[in-house]
This record gives sequence, structure tokens and C-alpha cells, in this order.
Amino acid sequence: MSLAASGTVSLADTAPHREAYARLGRPGAGIAAMALYSYKAMNDSGRVVFGRMDAINPIDLEMRLKRMGLDFINGNPVSQGSAFFGAKVPRPELINFCFHLEQLTRAGVPIVEGLTDLRDSMAHPHFREVIASMIESIEGGDTLSQAMSDYPRVFDGVFQSLIRAGEETGNLPDVLKNLVESLKWQDELAAHTKKIIMYPAFLGTVVIGVTFFMMIYLVPKMAGFIKNMGQELPMQTKLLIMTSDFFVNYWYIVLGLPIIVAIAVTVAVHSSHDARYRFDAFKLGIPMVGDIMRKIILSRFAGLFAMMYGSGITVMESIRATETAVGNLVIREGLERVGAMIGEGQNITEAFRNAGLFPPLVIRMIRVGENTGGLDTALINVSYFYNRDVKESIERVQAMIEPAMTMVVGVILGWVMLAVLGPIYDVITKLKT
Repeated sequence: MSLAASGTVSLADTAPHREAYARLGRPGAGIAAMALYSYKAMNDSGRVVFGRMDAINPIDLEMRLKRMGLDFINGNPVSQGSAFFGAKVPRPELINFCFHLEQLTRAGVPIVEGLTDLRDSMAHPHFREVIASMIESIEGGDTLSQAMSDYPRVFDGVFQSLIRAGEETGNLPDVLKNLVESLKWQDELAAHTKKIIMYPAFLGTVVIGVTFFMMIYLVPKMAGFIKNMGQELPMQTKLLIMTSDFFVNYWYIVLGLPIIVAIAVTVAVHSSHDARYRFDAFKLGIPMVGDIMRKIILSRFAGLFAMMYGSGITVMESIRATETAVGNLVIREGLERVGAMIGEGQNITEAFRNAGLFPPLVIRMIRVGENTGGLDTALINVSYFYNRDVKESIERVQAMIEPAMTMVVGVILGWVMLAVLGPIYDVITKLKT
């Protein structure tokens, strides 16, 4: 359906814009930086659709929409604050993208046709617009990895490096297959990490809720009855009443102080390198939980390093690409030291040993892999070793958290009961005598 036919003039049909269209259609014609546009368009069936897409200007936006089978109606640039939301693509969508693209490229389907099929079947609106923009870039002369580099929040540096290596070696289907396995494994590791955080957080919330209920509602009612008995209160009862009075009179401090501290820590971590380093070191130093987090990070590093090295990327490039993927400044700076030592001539095993990142067992596995020429296989074994250890450690921690939280609730309830029933018992004992 033509917009001109429906009474709306197309931007491309105006004389001043014809030359601009011709320039935009030529690869390497000095294209300006793209911006995110919110558009309104009409499909072949006459239905109005809304969405967002990266484009150079409204003319470029109309071109991109026409290639998608949509007739442009209007579009406006989206502010940076609004563009931030939805910039990330969920990992399951990336897994499906890599799986289907791997199947299509292995069957000999050209990249543009494969991406077009994926775009038409994509349910996630932002990812669909990203793929549509990638198709435009590839038709303009870019490679797949170059088209992905325009979207670093969707395709990170490791992803781009692997795709580039696959293009250079002609093993793009195998690289995509490895990416599928890696993304599934990362999704599993993320689930393990959430288990470490969410389960204690849930039980901690229950404990805090029970404590607030007793201190704000239950204890004040009992305190009035105890005071009216007219006898000297024991120390634990006085302490309980004082604590309850503090909760009742200064509840906003009790609730607000943790929030203020959390905001202050977040601001400090994002604004200061030293604060970020100390916070990341603190997380790794938490008993039991910190050890599991370290294993998760090193497992992620070993898996990504093995995949990149196995795809033909050099050791130095692999280390540099995985530095940003570990997500912890302490480990990242350790990897930077490893890269510096390797650059100075040390072998890989010695560099990792001197950095103190891995235990002796893992260092021996790396040494064997380096000596036999199977470093990628050795690193995959390291990743498997850590992944298995992480699962077992999480199960042990979860088994310990529940009784520990139950003990905390029991101690609080025991304190309340002792403080309340103690004076009552003393009164009953005096009445008997």
C-alpha cells in the first residue's frame, strides 16, 4: 500500500530528497551517526504499527521501514533517557537468534536472507529493530561483525570477536553453535548466582518482617501489662522495651538507613575506582558466598577464553576480550596482570600461577593443556570443574541457610518470650510464697 495513494506524500517522492536517498544507498558515502527513532507506520494489510528503530534521519528511517514492508507515517527521535530502556536483549532471545542463524548459515542460506527471516519471525520488538538495522548495514557493505558492533549492549565485545573470527576462518556456523552452548551455560550460571542472592534475601525479609511485627505491635502490648505489675524489671525486659520503643518512635530511621546506605554505596561504586575495587573485594571475601562468586566468575572466564582460543583468536586478544566479561574489578585487574606477564614473555601457566587467580589443581590442568597443545580443551575442563563445584557449593549453602535463619528467628522469639514471661513468672512465684 502506497502512502501517496492514500493521500500522504512520501519523503522519498519529494525532489530535494531524491539525491539524499541515492547517497544513503551507496556504501561508505559518509553516513552520519544514527539515532533511535520512535515511528508510526502501516503494513500491507492496512494495520498501523508502532515501534523504534535506529536511523540517520527520517529519510533513512523511511527507507528502512520500506525494506521491512512498512509504509512510513511519522517518526520522532527518542531522547537518550528513553532510549536507555529496552536497550538490553534477554539472553534467551540471543540463544534463539544464534541457534536459528547457525542452522540457516550451515544450510547455505546467505546472511542477509537469514537475518530477514529472523527479523520477520522475531517477537521481541527492540531485537527485531536491531536485526532490521543490521540488514541495512550489511547491504551497505558491512560484515556481520561490523553490523553487530553498532549495538554493543546487545552484542558484547566477546560476541563480536567470535563472529569476526568465524568470518575470517570460514567457520561461522561452528562459532554460532559454540555461542549457543556458551549462552546456555551463562544462563545456567546466572541462575546459580540468583539462587545465592534470592534465597537468603527472601529468608532475610521474612526475619525482618517478623522482627518488625514483634517490636512494633506485639511487644508494646505486652510491655504495658508488664509495667503495670509494679515490680522491678529484669535487664533483658528493659532492653526489649527500649528496643521496641526505638522501633516505634524511629521506624523511619530503621527503614530508611539501609536504603540510604545502599544508595550511597551504589553512587560510590559507580563514581570511584577505589570504591568499586574495595566493594568487589568485599563481595569475594564474604564467607562461603564469596568463594562461590569467585568460582562462578572464573568458570565464566575459562569457558569464554576456551571458546575464543578454540575459534582462532590469539591468547592476548582472548584475555583482553574476557577482561570486561568477568564483572568483578579484582578478577579483571588480575587478568590484566596475566596479560602483561604473557606480553613480557612468560608462558601462560606461569602467568596464571603468579597472578594467584586459580588454585594449584587448575594450574596443573592449564600446564598440561599448554604442553600438549590442547589449551582450549584444558580450559573447558577448568570451566566444567568450577561449574560442578559451584552447583555443589550452592546446594551446601542453601542447606545451611535455612537452619541458620530458623535459628535467628528462634533466638529473637526466645529473647521476647524470656523478657515477657520472666517477670510474669516472678510474680506468680511471689504469690505462691
